[in-house]
Amino acid sequence: MGILRYNFRSMALGKYVDTTIIYPTDFLAFYEDQETIDRIQFKPGPGNPLPYRPGMKFQTLYLMHGGSEDDTGPTRFTNVERFVQKHHLMVVTPDVSLSFGLDTDYGLSYQIFLSEELPKVVQALFASSPKREDNFIMGYAMGANVALGTAIRNPHLFHTCVDISGGIGMTLDTQTLKDELTGDHFPVRMPLYLSSFGPADKLDNSPNDLYTTAKRFKENGTELTKYHLICGEKEFIRARIERDAQLLKELGYDVNYILAEGYDHDFTMWDTYIKYAIENLLPLKNAPIYEE
Repeated sequence: MGILRYNFRSMALGKYVDTTIIYPTDFLAFYEDQETIDRIQFKPGPGNPLPYRPGMKFQTLYLMHGGSEDDTGPTRFTNVERFVQKHHLMVVTPDVSLSFGLDTDYGLSYQIFLSEELPKVVQALFASSPKREDNFIMGYAMGANVALGTAIRNPHLFHTCVDISGGIGMTLDTQTLKDELTGDHFPVRMPLYLSSFGPADKLDNSPNDLYTTAKRFKENGTELTKYHLICGEKEFIRARIERDAQLLKELGYDVNYILAEGYDHDFTMWDTYIKYAIENLLPLKNAPIYEE
């Protein structure tokens, strides 16, 4: 695998930000002829590796990290590098801090960063296909809410969204979010939650009112993202995730809900279902994309 940590100045955030990028390069070769192979002292193994070629692109998965992590979380705590290798899938994980992927009430525009700036940077500087059919967004825990909110607000960007254990933060049940913002738990345990979303009485018809946004896109006949919502049987946020799946279905979205029996809110769950999603839920071409 090829992996790099790209640090650049985000104009949307007004600061430097880290983004981890995984390139599935182990099955790519610089040679295409037997004469070159014969000159290599360490002989290639069996199989027919695909060639590096100028202009080649990869399908791209934007993988959002969980709360209290940074962009290195998925590569440190899951086997995502190994999972994407044979599928020739590129992975992009930006550091979104504890923002829930929002244009936060405290002034940092993480949603603009994710939906407007980052795709342009990635597609301009790296070998990422710009086609909607080749771009997907996934996350676990807080990152799943980042994925859900970003996909609903930007159906033109992603073919598929996978929400794994995303039961805190962005939700289509606007009243539940209001109750959380005005309740007793989050103001005490997680005050940054409130300063990210802002006052509950300003939520209706705002960009963070996902139900209204999702309904508008459906009524306008917009091409919609396909959704997979996955929750562990033992997870404390199970009812919230099931409610999101229910509301998406009622709106007429293409949504698939998966209950992972026996699993809880931890990396055993997330590692297993990141692998499952890559191998079973994403419409992958399983090859680099070469210019014709």
